[in-house]
Formats: sequence, structure tokens, C-alpha cells
Amino acid sequence: MSKRATHWLSAIIILIIVGIVGFAWYNQHRANKFVQSTTPTLFFHGGGSSYHAEEHMVNAAKKAGVTKTVIRANVDKNGKVTLHGTMHKNSINPIIEVNYENNRQFDFNKHGEWATAVVKELRDQYGVKKINMVGHSLGNISIMYYMLQNANNKQMPQLQKEVNMAGHFDGLDFKQLPAPMRQPADLKLDKNGKPNHMNATYQQMTALRHLYPKNQVRVLNIIGDIGGHTDGTVKNVSSLSLKYLVADRAKSYQVKVFHGKNARHSKLHNNPDVDKILIKFLWGK
Repeated sequence: MSKRATHWLSAIIILIIVGIVGFAWYNQHRANKFVQSTTPTLFFHGGGSSYHAEEHMVNAAKKAGVTKTVIRANVDKNGKVTLHGTMHKNSINPIIEVNYENNRQFDFNKHGEWATAVVKELRDQYGVKKINMVGHSLGNISIMYYMLQNANNKQMPQLQKEVNMAGHFDGLDFKQLPAPMRQPADLKLDKNGKPNHMNATYQQMTALRHLYPKNQVRVLNIIGDIGGHTDGTVKNVSSLSLKYLVADRAKSYQVKVFHGKNARHSKLHNNPDVDKILIKFLWGK
């Protein structure tokens, strides 16, 4: 082999080595920005929707370097859970996309039962002891009723971080809805977030004021305001009523309000600015 060919071969080998080292350094640098935890984060979609609504947020987390592990938990109409995908007990920051086949279930207790079934499956298959939860719209009900049913159950994985997005805790202002889900007329909140009127489901959720674990859960309440104190579907006053239910007992409670066209109810879960806040809150160091 000529000297020139040898030089070219050496240069190519050096470039390959530098590329490999640089790629490894880049991936390690990205990983160092986030906690390295085996705690899974469960995403719950809204009414009439599916796990596809969660994919934008999940893909943003993957692209940022949070995790490489995403699986789906499908819940059929009878509440049976089937896990799709591969996860290991030592997977870093795994994400679970929860999919409800019955996506228009108005019995809120069922949402709690289904969320419980998913968490039990994760516990039994992977030994999960702690979880994070993210809900959009009706998906928030899975979180609230999971806590109503399991807050003091030491046999169940314990909630660490909770993200509530566009939550209709004291109802939706739609006259066609059943009264237990409808937002009460002339709804107002006092300085502690306590509503002056409570629908039946909110009254049921007030049990969380005593059940919610003390100083355990960090809560982030994400709200959209496109103008007029509404995200176009849920009025901000209903979303802000979460404070009265959990803030006194949460480890921390914070509210982030987003404005503009991407703050609309159906666009919050596709909003890049929301992605950044979500990733920092759940996995930032």
C-alpha cells in the first residue's frame, strides 16, 4: 500500500473514532441534563381520544434524550390491560402511553379502576414502586380517582409527580352534560381555590383534601387561556379549582398558564412550549 493510501486510511479511521467518541459524549451530555430514574411516567388521554394524543409530548421527551423506552398500556372496554412494547426493570425514565378503548366513559370511578389496573400490571410485571402521571382533559380524572382509590394503599406504587393539563375538575360549561359533570353556574373561587359551588363529582373529589399524601407529590397544573379565561373548552376557573383539592397536602403546587392559539384545549398537548415545561418538571435536574 502506498504512503498516500496509508495516510488516507489512517485519516478515515481517526475520523470514525472521533465520530464515535463525539456521539457517545453527546448522548451522555444529553442524559446528564435529566434525572436517571427507573420511575415510569404514565400519560392519560382525553375524552373521545386515544394514545395518539400523547405522542407529541412523548416524542418530544425522547428527542430531548429523556428516555429510550416507550410502551403502550391498552385498556379494553372491560378494563383488561395489555402491555405492548419492551421495558426492563432498569429502564431509564420509561414512558407508558395509556389507551382507553372506551374513551367516552362518564363514570369517573371507572377511570380510577382502569388507571389502577394499569399501575398494578406495571407493579406485577416490572416491580414498579413509584410513578409519575400526566393527564389531559378527561385524562386528569384517571389521576384524581386513582388517588381517591389508592392514596393510602401501601401495596400500590406511590405517585411522585403529577401533571394536570386542561383539567375540568369542577365540570364543563356544557348544558347537555349530566349534572354531576356540568360546571355550576356563576362559578367562582376564593383565595384557596375553593369553589363557591361544587358539582357532584367535585364533591366526591374533596375527599382528597384528607386522603392526598402529605408532602409526597409535586403537582403542576397547566392551563390554556386563548382569551376570556378559557382554553375554548374548559374555563380556567374549573381548572384552577384543583388547588383546593391538593395544594395543602402536596409537596409543591404550581400553575403555568399558556396563551395564544396553541393554548387552545385541543392544542395544549401539541404545544412545544408545554413540552419544555413538562420535560423540565418531570425529569429536569
